[in-house]
Amino acid sequence: MKPQPLFITVLAIGALTSCYNKIMQQPPERTYPMFWTWMDYNPSMNFDSVCAVMQETGIDGVMLNAATPDDYRKAVPVARKYGIEVYAWLWTMNLEHDRDRIVKEHPDWLSVNRLGQSLADTTAYVGYYKFLCPALPEVRQYIKENVREYCKVKGLGGIAIDYHRFVDVILPSTLWAKYDVVQDREYPEWDYGYHPAMLAKFKELYGYDPRDQDDPTADEQWLQFRCDQITEVANEIAEVVHSFGKVMAASPFPTPRMSRQMVRQDWGKWNLDIVFPMVYHNFYTEDPSFISDCTIENARDKNPQTTLYCGLMARDTTAMIDYMDEALNNGAEGIAIFTVDALRSPEVRRLFRAYTDRARERRTEAAFIPAFAADAGDVNTNPFEKEGVMSLVRQKMQEYAKSDNLQLSEYTLVEEYGENAGICQKRQSPIERIHIS
Repeated sequence: MKPQPLFITVLAIGALTSCYNKIMQQPPERTYPMFWTWMDYNPSMNFDSVCAVMQETGIDGVMLNAATPDDYRKAVPVARKYGIEVYAWLWTMNLEHDRDRIVKEHPDWLSVNRLGQSLADTTAYVGYYKFLCPALPEVRQYIKENVREYCKVKGLGGIAIDYHRFVDVILPSTLWAKYDVVQDREYPEWDYGYHPAMLAKFKELYGYDPRDQDDPTADEQWLQFRCDQITEVANEIAEVVHSFGKVMAASPFPTPRMSRQMVRQDWGKWNLDIVFPMVYHNFYTEDPSFISDCTIENARDKNPQTTLYCGLMARDTTAMIDYMDEALNNGAEGIAIFTVDALRSPEVRRLFRAYTDRARERRTEAAFIPAFAADAGDVNTNPFEKEGVMSLVRQKMQEYAKSDNLQLSEYTLVEEYGENAGICQKRQSPIERIHIS
């Protein structure tokens, strides 16, 4: 039977209404500020003078971390006077401004590691790591209500979420010494996501408890489930943000592939308008090629609807220009620095401002920032084939070799060579080929 004309009309109207509602939930088409900084806000600070410095440096966007919506109501008009867009920089899965209250009133909301230890009474690296369990409906509701209150601030351009993840199961190797850890694999004390609500939800879906596996860290299904819980919360936040016509942004780890493994953060699946991945090369290879490699990977793996920026650690050196080139010449459409306060030298600030002016001009001329600077398949992203990286490796090896405190973990002797190798085969020579257990 063919549909009647009236029925077809109703269907068409329904479809149009649905499309209209979806369109209204999206932020309007806009050109985003090109150069951003993250910044903490304090009501007692002279924010007017801070904005003047940002403007002089070439910054036209700020992700501002403030304790209350009223703080933004005071800060936004000041920033706008200087032509600076403001996004609320909000911690989501990790508690911040109301940390003590939530831990006291809702200790059952806190994340749990593979040893069964809750962050309500356990420390992971630092005391302010108080991550929530994303599987709990009440946690999701709490986060969305917080976001909703900030979205009500007139003139606020968007919401930039941060700490939207689990505890780092693997820290960047440059931080191991700082926290006195060695993380050559995923250890249970840092492996989070084992809250009873997470385990129950997973078992209901897949029929088993991941803790029963010989090696839960090798269970791809369990890893993806934890990533998906974080993704679900991110996309629920995006619905709230878009319902206010504001921009949804995030500051995740360097690439979806890395962040998925390190903090269960699969941000390529998040419904973001703009993303500021924290490509802090000094935490990783320490070579600027890390910036271009990550940017190429991000341009390929991000949500196609998301505008890609690049987050850089600010350094008071003219090398900042090279770092920004690594990003903008490989697919990033803008830069965010952590943080503008670090640019103290007048010369560096002058160069930074000249660079931002030139970059904006080129963007206006549509002659800048290709989707890809090169086909990712033609780019060598193997760090061991980059001279800058290998030079740093050789330098570190020389430093370690000179150390009086050099210690090896348990190993099995495979081969021994040197002048005494043929005399005493069981002796551990100063130069050995070993297999680390």
